[in-house]
Amino acid sequence: MMTCISGIPGTGKSSVSAVLKRMGYDVVLQNDTTGNYFICDDPDRDTAVIDEDLWASEFRPVDGIVEGHLTHLLECDRLVILRCRPDVLKERLVLRGYSSEKVRENVEAEALDTILIEALENHKEDIILELDTTERTPEEIATEIDDFIHGRRGADFGNTDWSEYLGTMI
Repeated sequence: MMTCISGIPGTGKSSVSAVLKRMGYDVVLQNDTTGNYFICDDPDRDTAVIDEDLWASEFRPVDGIVEGHLTHLLECDRLVILRCRPDVLKERLVLRGYSSEKVRENVEAEALDTILIEALENHKEDIILELDTTERTPEEIATEIDDFIHGRRGADFGNTDWSEYLGTMI
């Protein structure tokens, strides 16, 4: 069974995946699989551009977890989308040294539910779990994901609304 963990940068994907790895899950990092799909660097956005569609179509399924901000594009058995309140996300991204433009872009994408919308365009609703990481530890989130993977918790999404943060974050 392949479980994908997706979310805007700074929502906790790497931290939660590290806990899941300690729990015994095999974890594949998206960034370790995209090298052959590199198109160019985008210096304005301080990011590498990859052929997302080709990467997703050629991705070989794994028995475990795939973590990254594009993994919601993959065919998977379970999909977890991590969310973070935009004001907290902004603080996290600033601490990472992101440019103000990159912070704004990611905070807006979070407030607009960008990843959830893309996930719903590509997946059945019964495989999606959306979790707010804002005030929770990676261990708490990992436990919920473990419960979801093992069927002790059902799909759940659409309860996170950050729209009040639009226009107030930058």
